[in-house]
Amino acid sequence: MVPTFFILGLGLMALIIGMALRTLKGKKTSMPAGYKQLLEKHVGYYRALDAQGKLRFEKRVNALLGTIRIHGVRTDLDDLDLILVGASGVIPVFGLQDWRYNNLSDVLLYAEAFDQQHFASSEENRHDVLGMVGSGAMERVMILSKPSLREGYAHVASTGNTGVHEFVHLVDKADGATDGIPEALLGPHLEPWVHAMGENLHAIRSGHSDINQYAGKNQAEFLAVVSEYFFKRPDLFKERHPDLYALLSHIYQQEPGLDPQLHHLELQH
Repeated sequence: MVPTFFILGLGLMALIIGMALRTLKGKKTSMPAGYKQLLEKHVGYYRALDAQGKLRFEKRVNALLGTIRIHGVRTDLDDLDLILVGASGVIPVFGLQDWRYNNLSDVLLYAEAFDQQHFASSEENRHDVLGMVGSGAMERVMILSKPSLREGYAHVASTGNTGVHEFVHLVDKADGATDGIPEALLGPHLEPWVHAMGENLHAIRSGHSDINQYAGKNQAEFLAVVSEYFFKRPDLFKERHPDLYALLSHIYQQEPGLDPQLHHLELQH
């Protein structure tokens, strides 16, 4: 089953989550003790940085955690959850020195994937919703499946990362529209991006691409999904999609390093 991500904007959901935020005890904190070890053990992007880069990454995660509240819903939070939420937010904007998530105040971590019993959908009855970002009455709220958040970092060879996916939606949304076209970051590359997006959407929808099929849903999901791929497996992405790699390198002002653990996996095989 293809993972499903929804952009949240229903009044009923706003009421449910609004009540939850008033009753839940959120954690708004600085870096937990042992953060270096947690980052080194669990975050491949961090492992690929040099010593100076790691220090900058730690400072950015600390700054982000100090501006948001993280709530556990039917689940307890531990230090790893805080670190992974912070890392997910920093990875897409690590090359954007002055970036601030002014469109986020609260992150809810659920014990499992969402289903229609908890979040009604007017479109279809789904049971595999892994992450959402809010709009309208639910502005500034992100919801994540805790297992999916962790899975994105546990499987180092995969091309997916739910946390990064949802934070990319917030980057996209910073210009006022979640449309897969972050205009302020594209600059003169706007036309090439739109063209490349159109070509790749056609390939995905016709089954002629290795990019996750969910990217074919719309332009916003295309940006989020290819960004997961770009940050998680830059080696494969650059080899298979060099034009997209160059465009995303411009958007995010960085070229991600390859997780050293992947080298060990290749040697074992």
